[in-house]
Amino acid sequence: MSDIVTVQEAVTAFADWNEPTDAELDAIDREMPVILADIDLLDAYIVTLDRTPTELDERRLRRARRRALAARVELTNHAVTAAGVGA
Repeated sequence: MSDIVTVQEAVTAFADWNEPTDAELDAIDREMPVILADIDLLDAYIVTLDRTPTELDERRLRRARRRALAARVELTNHAVTAAGVGA
């Protein structure tokens, strides 16, 4: 039987590199409306997986798709304006 050797020092040697930077956290914050809209859309799809969608389900799916699209458009417009392309 072989001995199990811990590699704690090798794993934690780069611990400072494992944390997201402030720029990465800011990017996540900017993308959060898109992420949440996609979660709502997935929830709407999951509800209809095991049954035929009712009229209410179809409305929920349409609303979720529109919200996801609107969130993506808003993020894209904000990114383009921030980059100075649309100014």
